[in-house]
This record gives sequence, C-alpha cells and structure tokens, in this order.
Amino acid sequence: MKKQKLLWLLCPLVFILLFFIFIRPSSTHQSTWADFEEDWANCTSIVVTKTASQDGSLMTTHSCDGGYEFRLKVVPARTAKPGEMRPIMKGGGHGAERPQAVQVGEIPEVSQTYARFDIAYSFMNEKQLAIGETTFGGRRELYNPQGKFDIMELQRIVLERCTTAREAIELIGQLVEKYGYGDMGECLTFIDKKEAWVFEIMGSGPLETGAIWAARRVPEGEVFVSANRSRIGELHLDDPNNYLASKNVFSYAQKKGWWSPDSGEPFRFNKIYAPSESIGSRRREWRVLSTLAPSLKLDPWQVDYPFSVKPDKKVSLQDLMALHRDYYQGTEFDLSQGLAAGPFNNPNRFSTRVRPPKGHIGWERPISIFRCSYCMIAQTRDWLPDWIGGLVWFAEDDPKTSCFVPFYCGITKVPEAYQIGRRDKFDRRSAWWAFDFVSNWANLRFADMVKDIRQAASDFETTFFNLQPVVEKRALSLYQDDPETCRRYLTKYSNEMAQRVVDEWWALADYLIVKYNDGYINLGPRRRAPGYPKWWLDAVGYGQKKIINR
Repeated sequence: MKKQKLLWLLCPLVFILLFFIFIRPSSTHQSTWADFEEDWANCTSIVVTKTASQDGSLMTTHSCDGGYEFRLKVVPARTAKPGEMRPIMKGGGHGAERPQAVQVGEIPEVSQTYARFDIAYSFMNEKQLAIGETTFGGRRELYNPQGKFDIMELQRIVLERCTTAREAIELIGQLVEKYGYGDMGECLTFIDKKEAWVFEIMGSGPLETGAIWAARRVPEGEVFVSANRSRIGELHLDDPNNYLASKNVFSYAQKKGWWSPDSGEPFRFNKIYAPSESIGSRRREWRVLSTLAPSLKLDPWQVDYPFSVKPDKKVSLQDLMALHRDYYQGTEFDLSQGLAAGPFNNPNRFSTRVRPPKGHIGWERPISIFRCSYCMIAQTRDWLPDWIGGLVWFAEDDPKTSCFVPFYCGITKVPEAYQIGRRDKFDRRSAWWAFDFVSNWANLRFADMVKDIRQAASDFETTFFNLQPVVEKRALSLYQDDPETCRRYLTKYSNEMAQRVVDEWWALADYLIVKYNDGYINLGPRRRAPGYPKWWLDAVGYGQKKIINR
C-alpha cells in the first residue's frame, strides 16, 4: 500500500520533470510561442534580386519588430591559433537590461574570420553576405530546448565564416545536424553578390539532435517577402541550383504521419511543418507584393500568395524604405483613418488583452510598427570591391519616424551613440533613444508632427543619395592605391553622417516639444489652436449632451 502511494506521488513529479526537460522552452530561448502569438510576429523581410532592382544591386531587408537588442557594433576580423575553439552562445539578444546569452558549448574555430556587424540579428559581413530574418514559429512539437544553436548565433557564425548564401546555408545544415537546433521556426533571407535565397528551419523534436530545413533560391528578376509565416512550398530537390533541404525533410513528415507519398498530395514544406493562415502575416505579404506588382491585382484576403513575383517596374532602394514605413496608406486598411486613429490620424495600435471573436480581426498589423527596434536594408553590388559594394541603410526604432543612414560593410566602427543604450534608462547619449523619443512624442499629434519628421528624414536621405556617387568614386580611387586608406575614409564618412543625424534628431525632439506644446501650434507668426476635426467631434458626441437646469 505504501509503495502504491509513493508511486502515485512520484508520477506527477516525473511528468513535470519531463515537461521541463523536453517541452518547456529553456530560459535562454529568446521567446515563447505565447509571446510569438501575442506579438503577432516580430519581423518583415523583403528580397529584391539583381535584375529586379533599379541599380542592379541585390537587396534584403529586416525590420526587427519587438524588444530586441538595438546596440550596433562592428566585430573585427580575427585570426585564430590552431586548435582554438569558438564558444556557442545561446539566448540574449533583448538588450543590456535583459538576461544575456550564455555559453552552451563550443566548436572548432576557423583560422580567419570576417568582420561583421553585430546587433540582435547580425546582418552583414565585409564580404557582401547579408541576412534578413523573420520568425514563423512552426509546429510546437518540433521545438527542442536542448539544441545548441539558436538563430542569432547561427547568423553570427555564418557571417564570420562564409562569403556566399549557398555556403552559409550548407554550413548551417552541418552545424545543426551535429549540435542541434534549439529555437523556433525561423526564416533567413540571404543575399550575396550574385544570388538571393530563402532559408527556413525548425527543430526536429525534443528527442532528436538536428533540424528540419529547406531553402529556395529567389528566381532572378523577382521579389520575395517573408512576414512571419513559412513561405517555402513544394521542393524540387532534383534541382539543387534552386532548392536545398535537410536529409530528413521528407522522412520526418512520413514518420509523423503528416504526409505520405501515396496520398497523391504534393509535399509542401510550409503546409506540413508550419501551417499558418495568420491574417497579420498575409496582409503584409499582400501589401509588399501588390505594391511592387499591382498588375497582378492580388486579393488582400487571399490565403496564399505566390512565393515571389516579377515587379511591374524595377525596384529602388527608396521603394523599400517606403514599404518599411507603410501602414496601408490609401487602402481600405489604412491605419491612419477611422475612429481608432483618433483625431490626429495616428496609425499606431498598442497591444490589448481583449481578443476579437474567432474568425474576426482586431487591429491590422502593418509593416511599420511602433515597437520596431531597428530596420535595415542591405545592398550588395558585385561591380565594386567588397568594402565599398556592401552597404547597409540602417534606421534605429520605427522607420516611419526614423532616418536611414548609410554604413558601408568595410567600416571598422560605428558612432558610440549607436553602440550604447538600454530601455530601462533614458539616455541622451544614445541614438536609439533619440529616434524612440521622437516616435513616442509624435503620438500626441501624429498628423502634424509626422510632416516635420518626414521632412527631416527626407532632407538627410536625399543628401546621402546625392553624395553617394561622389563618395564611392573617391573610395574606389583610394582602394586602388591602398585598401586600408579607403576603409578609413568610408569609416569616417559613415560615422560623421550617422552622428550628424543623431544630433539633428535630438534637436528635432526639442523643436517638436516646443512647437506642439499644450495642444497649440506655437511657432510661426502667432500661436494658434487647431483643435479637433469635426468628424471626430461628431463621432465622440461633442455638443450632443443637452444642458439641464434644475
């Protein structure tokens, strides 16, 4: 009898132990599925192939839409001694005020690494290899907390070791097969000097070391978007020039009963391993593809969109900047319109614990979102030396109230203002806080303030575009004589321009405080009170309550 009681006591304890070992996300894991679903996903990435772009460059983007590390640094190239090991770091990536990455293992170091940019999701190295990222979750049962690698560390490693997209994909495949993948379903958009690839990866369950992944090359002349759901469908592995996948990609699905070759149904990677009809993802896919290829007349309520499309006209850098500042302006989903936008056309919608009924949508999820940590647009150009050809346009915080500044991939540092800051302490030395403050202040009277903000951003960005041919001509001349002199020149230029923008943004913040203080427009010939628009006053019942005298 005592043994039976003891057994009844032990069974729940064993179950809880197994749950924490195999199912519950580890403390180093960067997010949970609950967080992922709550946030309605955290990134958007766009890819433009070489012959689809206006200037012949390849481009990929990444808006890091959540509470992530915004401090930007350049990690220098490094020479290692024979037998030296590189630590595997896991977790972190959410800023100085949050738990940091911890070492969970090590791998042999290579003799020579490449310099790279470092941030939450590292995005480019000195060899013109660039990466965008979005999380799509995938089946929960595929998550393995014991896997050594998370996606952030994989990005760091391939940027340190690889020069091409294909090489990076193959290296990730080798690493996760040996050491395991311990993160949610992720999409990486790779570009090098010639090709663009989409790579999607998930774990292989709590009992197996490894991963399930697939990669597809973006067809030349086309554009692609990832918005937090898996986009790779059918796999044609007999065409390795355009498709790659893990060894277990078919067998694992068969073993789990998720697909059978005898069913007559085609094998679709996304439908099998990460089924999703998220309207927040679909709407962003529609917005990007329909903006770049309006002739397709894509339905905004469509469940599935083409993997990639041919744009109606060549895509420019400015087109991608505009898309990352987009909140469906001019469409039926325009977030600056309607009662929820308030009297001053504010497109921002903060999180709410009230859920819409099943089958209904709450707030629309735009491409540009207030909680963005940073946004980048990477360009690769094979007609220039790597240090000049690789270029990142970087904006701290929300792109619609920020400014893109140029950082060449050959630079050795960024301004200190971009390297510091934390969310739990306001800091006027920090670049991120300059842009975040302006973004938050604009919520008070968005329709008016955003005009001032966009003018400031446009002035700077237009200047950068106009200076670019001159700067790169000078850089190329220096490079031909002495590459290191070229590198110093580009570092000086990028740093001076970036710091100038930060200084101006703090000045802009002070200007907006004064100009819009107390609901007035305080600058100009005289102070004026613009008040509220009549449509909004009518909607909230202004003037409809009758006075009663007793």
